[in-house]
Amino acid sequence: MRNHSVVSEFMLIGLSADPLTQALLFVLFLVIYLLTLMGNLMLLLVIRLDSHLHIPMYFFLGQLSFLDLCHSSVTVPKLLENLLSEKKTISLEGCMAQVFFVFTTGGAESCLLAAMAYDRYVAISSPLLYGQVMNRRLCMGLVWGSWGLAFLDALINILVALDLDFCEAQNIHHYSCEMPSLYPLSCSDVTASFTVLLCSSFLHFFGNFLVIFFSYVCILSTILSISSTTGRSKAFSTCSSHLTAVTFFYGSGFLRYLMPNSGSTQELIFSLQYSVVTPMSNPLIYSLKNKEVKAGLRRLLRKYF
Repeated sequence: MRNHSVVSEFMLIGLSADPLTQALLFVLFLVIYLLTLMGNLMLLLVIRLDSHLHIPMYFFLGQLSFLDLCHSSVTVPKLLENLLSEKKTISLEGCMAQVFFVFTTGGAESCLLAAMAYDRYVAISSPLLYGQVMNRRLCMGLVWGSWGLAFLDALINILVALDLDFCEAQNIHHYSCEMPSLYPLSCSDVTASFTVLLCSSFLHFFGNFLVIFFSYVCILSTILSISSTTGRSKAFSTCSSHLTAVTFFYGSGFLRYLMPNSGSTQELIFSLQYSVVTPMSNPLIYSLKNKEVKAGLRRLLRKYF
């Protein structure tokens, strides 16, 4: 970090200062985090051990579970620590590292959801060619491409942010470090960093959203062309879980980042939904709404228990 950056740590004061409320929030977020770990690890285990689930759709679902584990683990452990600590601090280096990994995991999940939308489009529009089109090489390429694009996006943003100077104010009205929360604290010009953030977010997230949108337009067109009601219902059920996950991820993400950075309760709720609740809900969405995952879990339980 630059030598003339006076502030060496920040105070994360986004949540309540009342000790009783903090204790209740600690229990709540600890339960959510444990459910996130157990749910996503269970899904990874079922997909890994059940040969019936060794198809592209569940390969992507396993990658999504791994990403949810990573994304939640970037922010929640520090959140839990601060709820128990009197001095709710994070170092400048730790804050920048958290920003980088939030960017990386969030960006990779955005790309992966777009890849999963394309997978559902191929499965519904060309079921006979599904295995040939969505081969292992393409699936691995889409996953590595998701991580690569997210890493590049995060690296560009963090390199520009390292030029920011923080001189006096050190209170972040949030429970974690995010780039928009740092701009009000900087005593240098944030124009370059803000421009890079805006452009990269537009290209990355809106680009992936357009891929998802047009994939579902094509999926809907294909479903409507199916003559039987049973066939239409079966085709739609194969992508309903993914559509729910996309709605959770992009709905809360857009509401969080399109709102002005004010530290309001509403802003914190949308941010918690995006980074804490969504990683917990994805395993529930896919296990409750997907018959094959439920069948795989039953087979696993019968085999080992």
